[in-house]
Amino acid sequence: MSTLRSICTPQLTTIHRGKVRDSLRVDDATRLLVVSDRLSAFDRVLDTPIPMKGEVLSRLSNWWFGQTADIVPNHVLRVVDPIATLVKEVEPIRIEMIVRGYLTGSMGRAYDAGVRTFCGVDVPDGLKPNQRFPQPLVTPTTKEKNDREIRPEEIVSEGWTTVERYGQMKDVALRLFERGSRVLAEKGLILVDTKYEFGLLDGELVLIDESHTPDSSRMWDQAAYEQDPLKVEAHDKEYVRAWLRANRRGGEYPVALPDDVVRETTRRYVDIYERVTGEKLEVSAEDPRARLARHLHAAGLIRDGFVVFVMGSRADLDHANTMKAVVESYGIYADVRVCSAHKNGEDLPALLAEYDSALEPGAIVAIAGLSNGLGGSLAANSCLPVISCPPFKDGVDMLLNLNSSLMMPSAVPNMTVIKPREAAAAALRALNLPRLKDRFREEIVEMKERLRYDDREVREAAHA
Repeated sequence: MSTLRSICTPQLTTIHRGKVRDSLRVDDATRLLVVSDRLSAFDRVLDTPIPMKGEVLSRLSNWWFGQTADIVPNHVLRVVDPIATLVKEVEPIRIEMIVRGYLTGSMGRAYDAGVRTFCGVDVPDGLKPNQRFPQPLVTPTTKEKNDREIRPEEIVSEGWTTVERYGQMKDVALRLFERGSRVLAEKGLILVDTKYEFGLLDGELVLIDESHTPDSSRMWDQAAYEQDPLKVEAHDKEYVRAWLRANRRGGEYPVALPDDVVRETTRRYVDIYERVTGEKLEVSAEDPRARLARHLHAAGLIRDGFVVFVMGSRADLDHANTMKAVVESYGIYADVRVCSAHKNGEDLPALLAEYDSALEPGAIVAIAGLSNGLGGSLAANSCLPVISCPPFKDGVDMLLNLNSSLMMPSAVPNMTVIKPREAAAAALRALNLPRLKDRFREEIVEMKERLRYDDREVREAAHA
């Protein structure tokens, strides 16, 4: 089953790549929030993605945003793909509001070790593992490289937000927790603990990020809890955390998960989605990257392909712009970059990484004359088709330097097209897009008709 580790497109600027979510700029008021299949635990992202995870988190969050919109507005504008949502640009408050209904998890382990005060909240002696609190507790943490627990007075004194705003956040968080607990109870589930994140939009508090997902929340089966509170299994990411703790060696957690744990994690995530929403989650055979690219194009957020022109020197800009105009006339995104294979070739891998991992189809045109090392360097290190179109000044220049573009080592599939318009056309054909192929067929028919028309005219004129 295909997975999405991250999203990349040269057509949208990446604002932030979090542990699970990627944020891309659409405009000053809008961003695209994409939920990947990455899984984080103990403040690090594991090497193993979890199939369907991103779709579960995205769908479930959007479902909950709809369920709680009467309590607090959220940042959702519209869903464009099962893993991608257009959201309002807000000013985030860098505090996670963690609400706990039961003594478990990290708090339970700290309690067993003798801790009785959590984020300024005193907890009495004599509590049992997994015991329910009389009232839910709010234990906020900071959103930093390494999150830390923080007391309400420290939130204010350190400048995270005001005392009034924190009071509002706490009140809303408790109301959200009450709503989530009531809805899940109807499904035979217990909302054990969860986190909420907020932002400000025109001075108004807005719920952001995610809501009541297996990543942000701990959930138990009500019947299993009533049968044995100490042995109840979590329907969330705690399953992975437990496996990591059990397989810790030398103080280090594993960085990857075995196949059986991956499969079981997917099953649990899908199960909780279906149980909460009552909707069947269909497993698609389509690669999520191809589906996302298709939906982003349909939503008008990106074009359906790109061509990047990489010049060895800014002096070649006119040459590049000639080809760029051709590419854009076909509705394809065109990017122009400067990087010399000889002078700053060490920058090529980073440049290529953005395009090689792009969602949408792409092609590269290398523009370098004299000793053309650029085309070969790009072709040797990119998975995209590379076409060299050297900016020859005249026929002598071409005869002297053409060989450096034609002769390539093995496993370096660089192609060379001399004329810039034809190089642009070759790059467009390399995209292999159905709509472009339809247009090319029409152009071929028109070309043939013109030739036949010319043939008739010339022949008739010759016998007039």
